[in-house]
Amino acid sequence: MIVRKGILSVLTALSSLVFVGRLVQLQIINPTYKTLSENNAVIKRYVFPERGFIFDRNGKLLAANQPAYDLLAVPENTQPFDTLEMASMLKTTADDLRGKIRSANRFSKKLPSIIVPQISSEDYAAFQEKIWKYPGFYSQKKFIRDYRYPIAANILGYISEVNPSEIKKDNYYSQGELIGRQGIEKYYENLLRGKKGMQYFQKDRFNRIIESYKEGDYDVPVVNAEDITLTIDAELQFYGQSLLKNKRGGIVAIEPSTGEILALVTAPTYDPNILVGRNRSENFKKLALDTLAKPLFDRALQAQYAPGSPFKTLNALIALQENIITPDTKFRCDGGHYYAAGAFMQCHCNFGSRNNLMRGIYQSCNTYFAKTYRKMIESYSSPEEGVNRWHEHLSSFGLGNYLGYDLPIGKSGFIPDASYYNRFYKEGQWKAPTIISNAIGQGEILTTPIQMANFTAAIANRGYYIKPHFLKRVKTENTDSIYERNYTTIDEKHFDTVIEGMYRTVENGTARIARIRGIEVCGKTGTVENFVKIDSIKTQLSDHSMFIAFAPKKNPQIAVSVFVENGYWGGRWAAPIASLVIEQYLTGAVKRKWLEKRMVEGSLLEEYKKPYSGKPFKINE
Repeated sequence: MIVRKGILSVLTALSSLVFVGRLVQLQIINPTYKTLSENNAVIKRYVFPERGFIFDRNGKLLAANQPAYDLLAVPENTQPFDTLEMASMLKTTADDLRGKIRSANRFSKKLPSIIVPQISSEDYAAFQEKIWKYPGFYSQKKFIRDYRYPIAANILGYISEVNPSEIKKDNYYSQGELIGRQGIEKYYENLLRGKKGMQYFQKDRFNRIIESYKEGDYDVPVVNAEDITLTIDAELQFYGQSLLKNKRGGIVAIEPSTGEILALVTAPTYDPNILVGRNRSENFKKLALDTLAKPLFDRALQAQYAPGSPFKTLNALIALQENIITPDTKFRCDGGHYYAAGAFMQCHCNFGSRNNLMRGIYQSCNTYFAKTYRKMIESYSSPEEGVNRWHEHLSSFGLGNYLGYDLPIGKSGFIPDASYYNRFYKEGQWKAPTIISNAIGQGEILTTPIQMANFTAAIANRGYYIKPHFLKRVKTENTDSIYERNYTTIDEKHFDTVIEGMYRTVENGTARIARIRGIEVCGKTGTVENFVKIDSIKTQLSDHSMFIAFAPKKNPQIAVSVFVENGYWGGRWAAPIASLVIEQYLTGAVKRKWLEKRMVEGSLLEEYKKPYSGKPFKINE
C-alpha cells in the first residue's frame, strides 16, 4: 500500500513537471504566443523623421519639406459613413475611397491600412474638425518634399511610395512610405531618409487605443536625417535652363580643380514640384508620354552624340604623345582631303593653306587631322595595333565608360577598338582610310555631354581629371576620396600647344562669338553631322551645335560643354551659350545683353517639327 502511494506521488510529481515545463516552453522560451498576444493588445505606429535638406554650394536651400498626412483605418473599428462627404473633403473620389477600404478589409480587419495618402496641411485642417464622425480612422503625419526653385529636376530626382518589391528587398520600408527616386534623392536615400521611430499603444478588447504601452518604455526614438550640400550653383543652373529654353540639348559645367559639377542642365526640363503630392503619378505619366521632347531623358548624362571637332584636341594630344607630329608639323590643305580613290573630306581652309598644329586647331582644319590620324594608325605594324593604342589613350580621359558620378543614371559612350572593326569588317580588310572619320570626331565615336566637359577639364588641368560629382559636404561622411586625381596617358608638356590653339580659336578662329572682355577663354567649336533612319532610309538632318571651353586660360575655374540638337553649327548656339555661362559664373553678371537676349529668346521648336516624313508634330512646351 505504501509502495503504491509512493508510485502515485512520483507519477503526480513527474506529470506536474512535464506540465510546468510545457508552460515554460510556450510562454517564456517560445515567443510565438507572447507575440500573438501582444499583436492583439498592442498597436504600433511609426514616427517619421523630417527628410534631410538639400543645399547648393552657396547655402541656398533647394529641397525642404512640407507636412502631409496619411489617413489610416482599422477596418473592424469603422462604421458606415458618408463616403461622398469624406471624398469631397479629401479631394479624392468616392469610388477610390470605397476601393481602398475593400483592400484594407482584405489585408487585415485588425491592422491599420492607408486609405488616403499625402493629404495636404490645408485639406487636413478642414477634415480634422470632422474626423470624430468617422470611428476607426486616424491620421499619421509625414513629410513630403518642397522644392524651393523650379530647377535641377534632373539632378534632385523625386520621392514616391515604395512598391511591394522594394519592401521585400529592404524590410526597413512599409506600405505607403516614401523612397527617393532618381537623382540625389535616390543616390543618397540612406542619408536623407534618417531612421523612423516607433510608438506602441495599448488597446482594449474592442481594439480601441486606451494608453501608451508600458509608459513608452519600448518606444523607439527617431534618428534625424542628414542635410547634404551639393556642388551645383543654383543661380548658374537657373541661368543655364533659361538659355536652353525652347531648345533640346545639355549644358555641363565643372570646376576643373575639384571635379565639382557647377551646373548640369538638360532641355527640355520641368519643375520638380509637379512630382510632389497625390498628383505625382498623373504628372509623371504626362512627362513619360511626351516621346518627342523627352523631358525625363537627361541629355547631359544619357544622350550619346558624335563629339565632332572638339575631339580634334584629343587626337592632337595623342599624336604629340606618340611622336607622330610636333607642334611645328605642317600639312597642306586644298579645301579638303582625298583619303581614298574618289573619297573626299571637305574642309573650310583656303586652297593651298599650310597649317601647323596650332593653326590646324583654331581653323579646325579637317585635312590636318585626317593626315595626322592616318599617319598615327599607319605608324604601327598593323592598323589593329594603332587603333588599340589610340583607344588606350582615349580611355584615360574617361571616354568609353561610365564615369561613375553620384547619380544613378548615365551612358558610357563608345570608343571603337580593333576588335570592333574586325567584327564590322572582315579581319585585315580595313585600314586607316576606312576609319578616317575618327580623325574629326565622327564615325563610330559616341560621347555624352558630361564626358565632353570632363575631358575639357582634363585639358585645363594639363593631364588629369577628378571624377565629376555632386556631393560637396555632409557631416557624417568623409569626402576626401572624391577628390582623387585620375591621370591621363599624355605628358603635361604636350598640353600647352593644344591650349594655345583653343585660346586662338576663341580670339581669332571659329569661336570668336565666345570672346569675353577681360577673360581668356579657351574653346573648340563643333558642327556634328546628324543622321537618322526615316522609312529605312539613312537621312541627314540639321547638324548639331557643339562647343567645349574652359576659363580662365591660367588657373581655370570652369570647364563647360554645350550641345544643342539641330543647332546647325558650333558658333550659332553652343559657343555663345557656353560663353554666357562662363561670364555669369566668373563675374556674377552678363554685360553682353544683346547676346543673352538672342539666346534666351531664340527657339528651335520649328526645326524640331521638320524631319519626320514631312508631317509636323505637335511640340509639348
